[in-house]
Order: sequence, then C-alpha cells, then structure tokens
Amino acid sequence: MSGEVQFVAPLSQAFGYGIILGLGFAFALLMIFITWALKRYQYEVQTSEMFTTAGRSVKSGLVAAAVVSSWTWAATLLQSSAVAYKYGISGPFFYASGATVQILLFATLAIELKRRAPNAHTFLEVIRARYGTTVHVVFIVFCLMTNILVTAMLLTGGSAVMTALTGVNTAAACFLLPIGVVLYTLFGGIKATFITDYMHTVVILVVIFLFAFSAYATNANLGSPGKMYDALVSAAKRHPVEGNAEGSYLTMRSKEGGIFWVINLIAIAASPVHAFPGYVIGGLCWFAIPWLCASTMGISALALEGTQRISPDDVTAGLVLPFAAVKLLGYSGAVATTLMIFMAVTSAFSAQLIAVSSIVTYDIYQAYIEPAAKGKKLVWISHMSCIVYSIIMAGFATGLAYAGIGMGYLYLLMGVIISSAVFPGAMTLLWKGQNWIAAAASPPLGLAVSLIAWLVTAKKEYGVLTVTSTGSNYPMLAGNVAALLSPVVFVPILTYAFGTQNYNYESMRAIRKVDDTEVAAAAHVDPELVPGETDPIQPSTEKEEEARKLDRAALYSRTLTVFMTFAFLILWPIPMYGTSYVFSKKFFTGWVVVGLIWLFCTLCGVVIFPLYEGRESIIRTARLMTLDLMGRKPMAVYRGRKAEGDASRSGVVTPTEKVGDDKAKEASVVSP
Repeated sequence: MSGEVQFVAPLSQAFGYGIILGLGFAFALLMIFITWALKRYQYEVQTSEMFTTAGRSVKSGLVAAAVVSSWTWAATLLQSSAVAYKYGISGPFFYASGATVQILLFATLAIELKRRAPNAHTFLEVIRARYGTTVHVVFIVFCLMTNILVTAMLLTGGSAVMTALTGVNTAAACFLLPIGVVLYTLFGGIKATFITDYMHTVVILVVIFLFAFSAYATNANLGSPGKMYDALVSAAKRHPVEGNAEGSYLTMRSKEGGIFWVINLIAIAASPVHAFPGYVIGGLCWFAIPWLCASTMGISALALEGTQRISPDDVTAGLVLPFAAVKLLGYSGAVATTLMIFMAVTSAFSAQLIAVSSIVTYDIYQAYIEPAAKGKKLVWISHMSCIVYSIIMAGFATGLAYAGIGMGYLYLLMGVIISSAVFPGAMTLLWKGQNWIAAAASPPLGLAVSLIAWLVTAKKEYGVLTVTSTGSNYPMLAGNVAALLSPVVFVPILTYAFGTQNYNYESMRAIRKVDDTEVAAAAHVDPELVPGETDPIQPSTEKEEEARKLDRAALYSRTLTVFMTFAFLILWPIPMYGTSYVFSKKFFTGWVVVGLIWLFCTLCGVVIFPLYEGRESIIRTARLMTLDLMGRKPMAVYRGRKAEGDASRSGVVTPTEKVGDDKAKEASVVSP
C-alpha cells in the first residue's frame, strides 16, 4: 500500500528535554570552567576585545574547526539530505560545492580585512570608517536580516527534528534550545564558541562516520555501496525524477538540482597569520560533511522507504535525515541524530549571538549612543543583547513554525533578501573607487528588484502566491539571481555617475581597540598580559615582514580561490552534467570511497591538527593545574611584560603590588 510516511517519535519527551536542557547546561558549566582556567593560566580575561575577537589570537586549526562547526548548521545536515532525497546524488555535491566556494571567498575577504583594518571588531565598522553613517545604517539592516534568517533556520530546523524524534513541543524547543548557548556564550565570548565548536565538530563527525559505515558496511538491508546502488536503481523505477537523466537518482544531470545549485551559490576572530589557512583548511574540510552525510542519509531514505514516501512538508522541514537514521540504526540512530542536530544548532546559534552582540555593541551603542563607552559597559551591552536577541528569535521561530514556514523555505529565501549587499560589501575592501552613493543605494535597490522577480515569477508560474508557490525553485531562482547580479549593474553606474572615491584606506587603519583596562583591573590581571589588549612595539623591520606576509597571503588566497572555484564549479561537475552520465556500480562505489577518505582528512584537519597546534598551551595549562591541585602555588611578580617561560616552569602567575626594582619587573618567580 502506497502513501506517505507518518512519523512516530521513537524517543520520549523526557529524553528530548534532557538533551536540550541537560546538554545545554553541561556545556555552560564546562565553559565556566574553561573560562576560569583561561583567565587563571592564560590571562584571558573576558574584556570586550576578548568577548568579540578572542584577542585576535586564534590559530589556524581552531579557526578551521570553527569554520566547519559554524557552517555545519541545521541546514547543512538537514537541507543537504533533503535535496539528496529529491534530486539524487547531485544534490549533496551541489550543496557542498556552492557553499565551499563561499568559504574560500571569505578567506580572501578575511585577508583583505586584516590588511585594511587590523583592529576592526565587525565588518560594519569598516563600512562606517569608509563611508559614514548613511551606508553604515544600510548595512546594519542587511547584516541583522542575515542573522535573523540564519537564526530562524536554526531554530525551526532544530525544533522540527526534536519534535519528530522526541515529541517535544515545537514552541518549547524554540525557547529552550538557546538557553545553554546563551549561558556559555555569556561566560566565554567568542573564544567559547571556538572551543565548543571544536567539541561539536568532534561529535558531528563521529555520528556521520557511524551513519556512513552503517549504510555502506553493516546495515542488514543495505550494508555495501553495491546494495545501495541496486536500491537506488529500484527507487528510480518506482519514483523516477523528472528532469534527471533517465529519471535516475545516480546522475549529476538534474534540472531541478542545477537550479538549486545556482540558488545555493548565491544564497574576524583570528590573527592575521592564521586567518587565511584557517578558512582554507576549514572550507576544504567542511566540503566532506554535507557531501558524505547527505550522500549517505538522503539516498538511504530513498533506498529504505519502500512504497511509502516522505511527505513534501516533512522534506521541507528537514525530516529526511532523522527518517533515514531511524531506518538504518533504529533507536540508536534516533539518539545519534538528536545529539548531532543539537550540536549543529547550538554551535551555529552561538556564532549568531556573537555576531548580533557585536553589531549592537560596536555599531549601534558605541557608534551612536555612547561613543566614549569603555570595556566594562560594552561587555554588559554584549551580554544583554545576547539575552534579548535570543528571546525575540525564539518567539519569531515559533511563529514561523506554526505558520508552516520551515527551514527549507527560509534557506532558499535567504539569498533573495540579503544577496544584494554582497557585491557592494566586497567592493568596500577590494575597489577604492566605489563611492558612498553606490554603496548605500545598491543594496535596497537590489532587494526591491529581487522581491519583484521572486513574487512575479511565482504569480506567473502558479497563478497564486502561497508558501508552496513562492517556495518553489523557479521563483526562488529568479529572486536569488536578481539579488546577486543587480548590484553588479547598479554599483558601477552610480559610482561613475556621481564620481569615483579614490579611497586610501587610512580611515580603516585608524579604527582603534576598546579601552578594557577597567575590566582587567577588576579581574586583578595586568592588561598587558591579556591577549589582544596591547599591541606589541614592533621594529620597522618586523612590521615590514608582517606586511609582506599579509601580501603573500592575499596573493595565495586569490589564486587558490580562483583555482578551487574553477575546480568545484566547472572542472568537476560540468562534464558530468553535460554528458548526462548515469553512475555505474563501480563509479558509485568510488564516489562513496572518495567521500569517506575526504571525511577522514576532515577529521585530521579539524580534530587532530588543532590539538597538535595548541599542544604547548594545553601542556602548560595542564601542568599549572596539576601544581594547583597539589597545593603548590608559586607566584610571579611582573609589570609590563609577559613572562611565559617563567610561568610555564613555575606555576600560576598572580599579579602583585607594583615594584620599583627593574629586576623584579622581569617577572622573577618566588616559590612558597
């Protein structure tokens, strides 16, 4: 008997609430401990600079892990699996390649940002430094719209999965999911997001490996790439895909998949040395997650569903992955999915909290309300904005869920709303000629054009404007393309019509850090020991060498971005699309094997490499904690310089009264 799958929650509500609240508070407690340890042993006091930028001291491995975790949001796992279910093997690749290219583009922009404005907390500060208030306000609106849409996707997707797997009330999930995230973000700032992102990434990778080995090695019904291939061939006979070559799920030639690819293509807390490799490693490592996860779970759902199909509403809500997990692993699959989605939602939500609090703190409060505000006040504003934003978004996401607007709809809509700000924003860093009129006018003009294209196409194609019609591929394609490309026309026209700017970037370099001395003093720590609080006095030769490194990084990033963009968008997919090739069993097996190898490389890049890179700090902190537990608490007297060697040999560095003797300033160690 054919029909649609009826989801029955395999886990209890108690389990769901236990995960949401228990894990949330566990992470909060862990972050409180880590924040205490970083303050005691690494001098990382939560000043406004540390809260927002992590002292600009984050290394490549942790940046890569953060990139992977922050981009592995609910949509990465749920939406990619949904497009695999709808379009076949092309969907995961199109999802992964489009977003990976965006991450690599961010590597180029990250280097340019560090070159042009080394002290900036947010990109919006750069906008204000170059153009002034009008353009700044325009971009504040677009940035906040981005954060709102992303957060809404996280909460709607996460709550839908929690409801489907555990029976937890949707509204309750929307309001409870942010609690733990807010707590650990408040205590640890962006460094907390980096550290918890690392832990989240480890869990997500382990679960993906579990799913992959189940589907391709151990499952009783599948258990090998060959059996999966045969099941997909049978699925195509039962439900051929319109627009796919031979109606097959095993081809890159997919009309609807190609449309999604275009939509997907459209749709600063590191030191200058580490920003470029961190983004590149993160981008290349991230590719394997949606590619292999969706290539496993989306097609497993197809292979195991039989005659009962998942309803379109459930597909849009992101329930393909949990359906496949339960089919593959039963109860343990439901538990693993619950953990994975919780990790994906909370890690990305934490990044959104930092982004919004940074905008509210530096681009609204300090820029226009209290320009003289110092660190203590700004930290308080950051904390309050995190709390208020979370409450507002929980209510908004609940409303969307009850209105029938799911994660998939929001994912496709995001490009329509925000993409018109991408080109003028990038040109702010890359083209000195763009004037303030072009920067201010092109985003709203592009938004108007995209909304018209989106809604007119929906009306023309379907005759009525509904959630279903406006969420279809063709209207979303029209809106996304119009949003991205219209500013490419508006910016040069407005720039040359009103005169080019010929900007020299000096006002960007003039951006200064916040005065956080009172925060450090309240924590009884010398400000000069807090990472990122003071700029070391560098000889001119060192400054020139750092500038050369940044110039080299900029050249490498541009070259690599062009090459990888060509590889991911042309060299790899276009021949397979153009030839309408349908995978053979051997080719499909090779496709799966490459995905597994790539995921192992991801494990090395974002799990093992960060531990290796931070080994000295980890060993030093562990040694100092051991001395603490043994009751040995040596003290160091310092003033004005960091005595890392003495501290690492002897124990906890504790500030004392200022001493006049020059030798005492050298941080001499006094044993108890």
